[in-house]
Amino acid sequence: MNVWDNEWDETLDSSGFESRRRRVVGIAGPLGASTHLGASVWEIPPRAAQVPYHFHHAQEELLVVLRGRPTLRTPDGERQLEEGEVVFFPLGPAGAHQLVNRSAETVRCLFVSNLVDAEIAEYPDSGKVLVATRGESQRGKRLRAVFRLDDEVGYFEGESGRPPEPPRDQAPK
Repeated sequence: MNVWDNEWDETLDSSGFESRRRRVVGIAGPLGASTHLGASVWEIPPRAAQVPYHFHHAQEELLVVLRGRPTLRTPDGERQLEEGEVVFFPLGPAGAHQLVNRSAETVRCLFVSNLVDAEIAEYPDSGKVLVATRGESQRGKRLRAVFRLDDEVGYFEGESGRPPEPPRDQAPK
């Protein structure tokens, strides 16, 4: 694995958000799976944003700018980063961040994070929340879902105080 390789695991291209990602280590990656450490190389083309402005509740992140001069948005405002600059994003609203490439050259950076079994990320601009797990959900696969906070329901909504009845052919004798 080399941070200058041009092999990408995923590409994002949606309404001004455009980026490419190569997992280095984590859930999967050329260096193997890890239970505690995640790292990905990202590339952001000119005049595009990497991902929406967000913050994490369980996963801290560290950014290393490898090439280019991205603009970093945080709760303190915006500033242009230099090649080689390192930035830490703590948990919660104080760690909110977004990278935008306002330059004419492609930006490449390395994100390193701790891996957690369950993560919640909030998107302050749109009032959304992401819920993601590394393990299997009730649907039989990894849970990854995005919701609007305004769609919140009561804790007991849709619930019954009684367990479901067993099928007739499995009724207790």
